[in-house]
Amino acid sequence: MARRGMELAGNELTVQGEMLQVGQPAPDFILTANNWQAKTLAEYAGKIKIISIVPSLDTRVCATQTRRFNQEASNLSDNIVVLTVSADLPYAQRRWCAAEGIDRVETLSDHKTMNFSTAYGVNVVDLRICQRSVFVLDRDNLVRYAEYVYKMGDEPDYEVALAAARILV
Repeated sequence: MARRGMELAGNELTVQGEMLQVGQPAPDFILTANNWQAKTLAEYAGKIKIISIVPSLDTRVCATQTRRFNQEASNLSDNIVVLTVSADLPYAQRRWCAAEGIDRVETLSDHKTMNFSTAYGVNVVDLRICQRSVFVLDRDNLVRYAEYVYKMGDEPDYEVALAAARILV
């Protein structure tokens, strides 16, 4: 399903996939880590997951979002993992993380298939990027928080997402 779901510079962009709702099971995924290894949702079993989704790490707001979650991860329980997903190539993710000192957030790429992006309702088909969003999944992979950011240049509500994760510990 395609929907109008994101704005960039005043233009509506088409986003593919159903928006996830709080309380529903999170779709499984296969993403590529920046070492080119496949990663699935099952690999984070028993953990609370903050999934921060960005259009591209090489942009100002996406970099800010990823730096913020990396900083906040230092103050989170060991039972919480922070994942950043984009359609950037794993090489670019690894280079960016090394240059920025990102060491608490795990970056994952959906560049191969965009299946994750479609399953989570963030596949911006006009640009083949992900819509900015944040999800919090509990230990059983139920969606406990979902935020889809409409304007590409806006940041997510960090405090609400972090609070949603902390309450699950």
